[in-house]
Amino acid sequence: MNNKTHLAAVLGAALCLCIALPGCSDDAEAQTPTFSLSSPDLASGTFPARHLLNGFGCTGGNVSPELAWSNPPAGTRSYALQVRDLDAAAGGFWHWAVYNIPASATGLPQGAGNQASTLPAPAFGGNTDFFDTGATGTNGNYGGPCPPAGDGVHRYVFTVYALAVDDVAAAAGLPRSGMSGLYSVILNRALGSSLLGTASFTATYSR
Repeated sequence: MNNKTHLAAVLGAALCLCIALPGCSDDAEAQTPTFSLSSPDLASGTFPARHLLNGFGCTGGNVSPELAWSNPPAGTRSYALQVRDLDAAAGGFWHWAVYNIPASATGLPQGAGNQASTLPAPAFGGNTDFFDTGATGTNGNYGGPCPPAGDGVHRYVFTVYALAVDDVAAAAGLPRSGMSGLYSVILNRALGSSLLGTASFTATYSR
């Protein structure tokens, strides 16, 4: 075997080994972009006063924060959004929910969650744990953080769901007035392959 033949054999073996090893071909093949969610308004990881609840002893602006998502899974036909306080009593508290966000959307502008008319059609605001207290104007609007004073740091998880259905309520056989907890079960467990992916981030607040 001459030198050129030997070199070709070595390079061929090395290439086969590289392909077989996890991560070895990362530079040769483009990585699949990660579906991600963020908020420029909550970039610090905490809520400024503008996005806190105005009620129940809190004096914030109760303006919904801007959200942005990118790299959705192929086949996405709509999005759903839910925001939950993990540290509230009784296992959590739902602060915001939006369903049937069109696939063309790449986020929600600041204040979009404060009235139905500012959501991108055909999206609708889902019921939250504020019910009809009036703290958010109408049930279905954004409600900012307002944990009990002295209760420590609360974690607020924002999650966007990429779905392979246009209308999650119709697909699940649920009324639009269904509570966020029920929709959460549907989104996370009952949609099967129609749930294409999720993206989340957490922001905190304490009083």
